[in-house]
Amino acid sequence: MKFTLKDYQGDAVRDALSNLKKGRKDWHDGAYRSAFSLTAVTGAGKTVMAAAAFEALFHGDDEYDFDADPGAVVIWFSDDPSLNEQTRFRLMEASDRIRHTDLMPVETTFNQSKFAAGKVYFLNTQKLGKNSLLVRGHDPEVLEAKAGTLLPETRPDLRSHTIWDTIRNTIEDPDLTLYLVLDEAHRGMGNLSAANQSAKSTIVQRLINGAHGVPGIPVVWGISATVERFKKAMEGAQKRITLPDVVVDSAKVQESGLIKDTIILDMPNEVGDFDTVLVRRATDKLKESTEAWAEYALQQEEPQTVIPLMVLQVPNTPDPNEIGRALDTIYQQWPALPSGAVAHVLGDHSTQQFGSRQVPHIAPERVQESTWVRVLIAKDAISTGWDCPRAEVMISFRTATDRTHITQLLGRMVRSPLARRIPGNDRLNTVDCLLPKFNAKTVGEVVDALMRGDDTLPAPTGRVLVNPVEMKSNPKAPQVVWDKFESLPSQTRPQRGAKPAKRLTALAHELASDDILAGAGKKAHAAMHAVLDKFQESEKAKIEAKRKAVMTVDGKTLVADLKGKSKSFDEFWEEADIAVIDDAYRRASRIFSPDISRTYVDAIAYREAAPENADEFEEALVEARVSVAALGMVTEVQAIFDAQADIVAKDWLATYNGAIKGLSHDRQESYRQIREMSAEPQDVDLVKPESRFEPTKARENETETALPTYKNHLLCDAQGNYPAELNSWEMKVVESEMKREGFSFWYRNPQQPGQSSLGIAYLSEDQYGIVRPDFIFFSTLEDGTVVANIVDPHGLHLADALPKLQGLALYAETHANAYGRIESVAEAGGKLRVLDLTNDQVRGAIATAKNAAGLFSGTLARDY
Repeated sequence: MKFTLKDYQGDAVRDALSNLKKGRKDWHDGAYRSAFSLTAVTGAGKTVMAAAAFEALFHGDDEYDFDADPGAVVIWFSDDPSLNEQTRFRLMEASDRIRHTDLMPVETTFNQSKFAAGKVYFLNTQKLGKNSLLVRGHDPEVLEAKAGTLLPETRPDLRSHTIWDTIRNTIEDPDLTLYLVLDEAHRGMGNLSAANQSAKSTIVQRLINGAHGVPGIPVVWGISATVERFKKAMEGAQKRITLPDVVVDSAKVQESGLIKDTIILDMPNEVGDFDTVLVRRATDKLKESTEAWAEYALQQEEPQTVIPLMVLQVPNTPDPNEIGRALDTIYQQWPALPSGAVAHVLGDHSTQQFGSRQVPHIAPERVQESTWVRVLIAKDAISTGWDCPRAEVMISFRTATDRTHITQLLGRMVRSPLARRIPGNDRLNTVDCLLPKFNAKTVGEVVDALMRGDDTLPAPTGRVLVNPVEMKSNPKAPQVVWDKFESLPSQTRPQRGAKPAKRLTALAHELASDDILAGAGKKAHAAMHAVLDKFQESEKAKIEAKRKAVMTVDGKTLVADLKGKSKSFDEFWEEADIAVIDDAYRRASRIFSPDISRTYVDAIAYREAAPENADEFEEALVEARVSVAALGMVTEVQAIFDAQADIVAKDWLATYNGAIKGLSHDRQESYRQIREMSAEPQDVDLVKPESRFEPTKARENETETALPTYKNHLLCDAQGNYPAELNSWEMKVVESEMKREGFSFWYRNPQQPGQSSLGIAYLSEDQYGIVRPDFIFFSTLEDGTVVANIVDPHGLHLADALPKLQGLALYAETHANAYGRIESVAEAGGKLRVLDLTNDQVRGAIATAKNAAGLFSGTLARDY
């Protein structure tokens, strides 16, 4: 892969490959068909995950312990040829093992008896429609009329096979396995029951269930943001096993920064026609976004790669003059906008006249790369699989009755332009939507629809805000307070199956690339070679026994005495051939990593023979591979090897942390991902927040209430105020802390992931989560020292209340010196009680507690 997969992506690929392996076995062993789904929110990288799975399917992958399927054939199916082309391009962009010639669009000239192994074929609904050249000669009614006769089939253009023949022949070939991937699997999925099959079958249903002599495809993999329709359809599919669904945790996607944190909805506060007003406001937002991205690129000393785009969404039957007036308003508000900066993706692919302006058509898949397009006119068809991360602003002229079209298009605009979160800058992690034809009631319905999701679009994990205000860094906060803030250790969520050696070599690569540590790769490999050398020296007897095991294949021969009615087993031993040695070596390389195993084999061979003597050196290489294979068979070696790799990586991250912090955000992101490649929580630095959007009003039904504001928050508006909706506990905590001697500033810790949110790892039912304490209060001592204090009002009604408290206690045990106080507050017996998590006795009680409520009502807690 050209990309390093996020942890959730790697987990999803591993689970998908497990299903593909089982599906293949079920088909070839018992002719059982199977199906499963991959569900992930928009922006999670479904195509990247598919690319990794295809690489392993075609070529095998040691990291996933997956052997290649030499007969694998994939059909990638969607209902949109442009979506297929976009997917094909993304697969080429992501994979370095799948050649472009292995990604084959099925054109109308296609004429093969079978699909070829090792390839992905792209098909769409139109290509299998009854008027397509690909299917002529496979008319179901004609075939039924000819059944049992010798009448020839009539095919156009001397075509010897229809596409249905090709599918049937591929399925029936015992050396091939046909896999069907349904992109946007929620679309076109009706009930697949036998009763429904009596009606005219849809194309998707025919592919899945089979019809008219063409069997159903053996393994079906549905991919979508929401697959409820797909799952229901599979329940009614004929004779098909349902394999475990692969569900990507949306919270992990949000943490990764691949999707934006905030959706902002702007609407008029009054009743009336405010189209022009909001068009001007949308234009200002586009201009501000453009300037913000330009400034960010300048700060990072990098060329500007994000050129923001505004989507102008129109009704299904738009008024060309109304669109023309909107375009005139845009150019009046921003005269510097180039005259040819508008395009459309409407159904009519010709140039359209809107008022006095002529606007050309552009294919949806070309919008992202065509940076000359700054304003895009669209209806709703653009939402099907469309991808344009630089779409930052949307103004919709649709009415409240069209809110589904609005939410679906908006859901396609949440992908982060740089595939990462911009640290501390909420403006660049936000998408804006302006709704001139909505009011407080109807915009609330859009918010509800976005937060609830539906069967075509899942609920987002970020925030949805209506008419918020941007908060900036408080100018009254001195640098010493911000220095303290940035020194506070936040934690990452541990990764399942993290491999320390892979982490170390990835770190070495980045350090060398950034000229921070010259020869880092060689140094990392040398350090791990030394570990293996030392282990070989100390465990000679064990390793020698394992060498013999590698070099010898043992077995038994059954001897049957037919006359005496008896049988016996004779043991035999044979010398292993190179294939057996290679297999044992490959298993060991999964422990030590393929890279380190390869360089260690070379290092051993160079000690034993000179490369100038080809025969001798080749023999030394084989012996070295046997040695590595034997090492991998000794149980104790992995723990020792992994521990040393972890030690070296942590040492380098600590030693070169200052140099890493001096890099651009893009480069720092690479190191942040490497820190996260650990089976244990890792400390990461907080980033000073420069901007954050906050609501100023609370809505209940149709009533709006202004939120109370507070002073001395680290973020504030131009008047120094910070709006906050606090419950009674939180309000009492804030008021009490502000009265403490030495209080200077406070920070409401965002509950959404981000580099400016303090996160603490906790373990619940063998799964790690992140708890984000509500408040950090800063106080100044007489000598000018700034002290940070965590005070977390802790709800006891949730099932994970105790695991979260235990996570906070473990954090306090190792990080107490970074704080003055770390306290958890909860209501018990009608009053607020507090636990001091820096106290050893309190932490001991938390570690062994059965529930959280008893701790706050016990003697270790005190009144707050």
